Amino acid sequence: MESQSDEYCGLFTVQPMKMPGQFSLAMRNLLRHRARTAATLAAISIGVASLILAGGFVKDIFVQLGEATIHSQTGHIQIARQGFWAMRTRSPETHMIEKPDQIKASLAAQPGVEQVVARINFSGMLNNGKRDLGVMGDGIEPDGEARIGSFLRYIEGRPLTDKDIDGVVVGQGVARTLDLKIGDRVTLIINLAQGAVNTLDFQLVGVFQSFSKEFDARAVRIPLAATRELLDTQAAHLLVMSLAHTEETDRIASSVREQVVGQGFQASTWRELSDFFEKTVQLYDAQFGVLRLIIFLMVLLSVANSINMTLFERTREFGTLLALGDNPRRVFGLIMTESALLGFFGAAFGMMLGCIAAWGISAVGIEMPPPPNSNLGYIALIRLDPMTVFTSGAVGFFAAFLASVFPAHRAANLKIVDALRHGV
Repeated sequence: MESQSDEYCGLFTVQPMKMPGQFSLAMRNLLRHRARTAATLAAISIGVASLILAGGFVKDIFVQLGEATIHSQTGHIQIARQGFWAMRTRSPETHMIEKPDQIKASLAAQPGVEQVVARINFSGMLNNGKRDLGVMGDGIEPDGEARIGSFLRYIEGRPLTDKDIDGVVVGQGVARTLDLKIGDRVTLIINLAQGAVNTLDFQLVGVFQSFSKEFDARAVRIPLAATRELLDTQAAHLLVMSLAHTEETDRIASSVREQVVGQGFQASTWRELSDFFEKTVQLYDAQFGVLRLIIFLMVLLSVANSINMTLFERTREFGTLLALGDNPRRVFGLIMTESALLGFFGAAFGMMLGCIAAWGISAVGIEMPPPPNSNLGYIALIRLDPMTVFTSGAVGFFAAFLASVFPAHRAANLKIVDALRHGV
């Protein structure tokens, strides 16, 4: 009989009540306050999407400005005699590349190289018959430079061709200062190393704008053959390389250096040659850093406000949990789990929203005014890259998480009596 009773009682053994898991309870709480949850998710999502759009916009500025610098001034890589860049303003004639055609052929054989052209840098005076202007010029191979491609915009006339034996093109600033029009004759005056002065007459065939006002204010381009006649040389100062892909610049530059350094040459990339590009990058990096900080603080404050309001409304609920035996650590963990879920879903929605908005904006394009110290505006796109997208999502997630630490700590340390009396 005793055994039957024991068996009977065993059938009805009372099991301790299990509390719901932290994750499921957090999800239940979020769904219970749908309006406030939706508002918090919207704040996080908009913040993340804004960071993606801003980051993609700045990246596009860097890409377009870099390509403009490459194809209007520097090329991807320039080869010069060692010491040329240090001495170019004082005695550039002492650092000439002899027999440049042989080296051009060797460089052009490199994988990824599309074009190699020779240039001669010079400084001199340009005279319009009435006044002089100090100019910085390039002797170029016109058809070869055309194959490199150019971001120069000709506002009057046309570019040089190999048929223009006595043709000259000048920057907009030069044309304005000397009041030049297409077809005008000008005289270029060059001081030779021996102290002699050489001059040649040219006919203006084009006026261009580049991305740099400073460049346009002094820029002159004439055919390489005419430059060699002026300087009495068959050598060149520079060999300018154009590549198939800009992102391969460092790799190919490293390969070129291994090839030419032992011969007394140096190779410089377009970033090393362009102060204008580096200054613009620093400017926009600083502006984007401030914008990123502002968005982070906006998300942080928005989430903190939402969580504080939610916790205020749930004060009695937390008091009840503590009165029923829940420890403060579990209450703290519950609130942090809710915040982590808000941050995760808000970041995910924001990443999707940002990508969709970026694709839509890029399909249309944004007409932009000229950057600082530039003549030319451009059509901006939003360039997405995984690093920007995931970094923006991480910022949104951690903003939501950090915004919850103090409110969660305060809720976990409520006095039970005061909490239960809340709202009574």
